[in-house]
Amino acid sequence: MTTRDDWQAAQLDLRGYLERLGLDARTPSRAALDELVEQHVRTFTFDNVDVLLGQHPGVGLEAVQGKFVGRGRGGYCFEHSTILAAALERLGYPVVRRLARVGDPAAVPVSGRTHLVVEVVLDGQRLLCDPGFGMGLVRPVPLVDGHVAEQGGGWRFRVTRDGDRAVWRLARARGHGWEPMHSTDEHPVVPQDVEIGHHYTSTYPGSHFTQGLVVARHLPGRHVTVTESAVTVRRPGSPTEHRDLAAGELREWLELLAPSLTEDEVSRLLARSGVSEATPS
Repeated sequence: MTTRDDWQAAQLDLRGYLERLGLDARTPSRAALDELVEQHVRTFTFDNVDVLLGQHPGVGLEAVQGKFVGRGRGGYCFEHSTILAAALERLGYPVVRRLARVGDPAAVPVSGRTHLVVEVVLDGQRLLCDPGFGMGLVRPVPLVDGHVAEQGGGWRFRVTRDGDRAVWRLARARGHGWEPMHSTDEHPVVPQDVEIGHHYTSTYPGSHFTQGLVVARHLPGRHVTVTESAVTVRRPGSPTEHRDLAAGELREWLELLAPSLTEDEVSRLLARSGVSEATPS
């Protein structure tokens, strides 16, 4: 069993983290937790920039807070959940880190446990926090079988328990059905599990994160995801908008989504993505 020292939460610059979110430290409560998680999701981008540029510093807390607190950068699930969990622990919330399998659990082959989430127990209720999925939860949801939550202006999510197994499935409403997001088990997680998951997703040639750019962010009234070649805009209750990018448009979207990149990183990213910066005539 892990302890708080295993995750080195005491090393977190809590004041710096909260300043990035524009929040003050508050006594643990559901309202305070909702506010913190939503501000985190809206402040930091979901992206794989450092993976693509071959400069990922790792997923230990010191490296993650150097990115998020020091630079205002974002990252992917291992980073988002690592720093959120540390902050919640420092604020007095009981926290458990969990690993999940992304996608449809009925798919073949089954995916690995390569997604990190955070479980908080508050007033006897188990709550799932998922800050690093990209297009995912804006606020925590109760781990209650069949629970449907509407949040973020109309996004709908459903939690179900997988029969007698200790597995929780999260799905997002899409059209007239539910799109599977991930399945979270209750096996213990230690820091080495996170390091191994990160190593696989950031280096394996078949990993989604090594194959192409993803930068995503919740903006007011919409969620935007940008790749090298396309942009996807989702609005609650509206059809998804998906189209190809015009020449030079990727830089414009990076400026809007604001992943806090240096000009050198932007130039290297555009070159790595094979995208022309020329403006269309």
